[in-house]
Amino acid sequence: MTEDSQRNFRSVYYEKVGFRGVEEKKSLEILLKDDRLGILPPHHESHAQVMAYRKEQYSDVLHALEVIRFIGEATPQVEVFLHMYRLESGKLPRSPSFPLEPEDEVFLAIAKAMEEMVEDSVDCYWITRCFVNQLSGKYRDSLPQLPKAFEQYLNLEDSRLLSHLKTCSAVSRLPYELWFKRCFAGCLPESSLQRVWDKVVSGSCKILVFVAVEILLTFKIKVMALNSAEKITKFLENIPQDSSDAIVSKAIDLWHKHCGTPVHSA
Repeated sequence: MTEDSQRNFRSVYYEKVGFRGVEEKKSLEILLKDDRLGILPPHHESHAQVMAYRKEQYSDVLHALEVIRFIGEATPQVEVFLHMYRLESGKLPRSPSFPLEPEDEVFLAIAKAMEEMVEDSVDCYWITRCFVNQLSGKYRDSLPQLPKAFEQYLNLEDSRLLSHLKTCSAVSRLPYELWFKRCFAGCLPESSLQRVWDKVVSGSCKILVFVAVEILLTFKIKVMALNSAEKITKFLENIPQDSSDAIVSKAIDLWHKHCGTPVHSA
């Protein structure tokens, strides 16, 4: 079985026969072995050389930031990644003390979660960089549509719950940035997050909608007991972590229910 079929067939097959999210924790590492994120070429004999180039580029950018005193020994790793990304994107501010832009906050959240998944700092930076580029590139037009899709599918699953959110004027104030722009980084633990990001990387940001819907369904009793948008939003921003694996599994079920077997559907 080829690497490409391993990446796509295994996950799809297991889910078709009822085993949701089986052994997906290595998905990001598998993606490092091919060209899907533009990190490595498809020919394995070139990987060692390309990784050497990536490490050299990483070291060069790191050194440049040290020389201009943007980073030091005490700079948190995720902030180092952010400055590297800004420098390579031509968006480095005049001073590291400049206020962060909204997209910088998104990068930091994703980088922090990725740091828990990927041990090597070079790999972590490159995967974070390419993941963020995928969100701002391929999914640039899709992400703004997700709140509307969320409302649509929540209505199909539980119209009474949606009516409660509307009564509380909470629909427009739900944590959409946390859910969709940050792809649940900082909301779900990394073990659950990997399964969601596996789907995003594979070609579907719509999985984010079904995770959000399933969060509402899972905590329906709690949400229905809250009578203000502020309380509802605050709760959803800090949901209990112990049910996250079940939430993701049920979200994948919903995804298949409404979208068939969406291997690469956006």
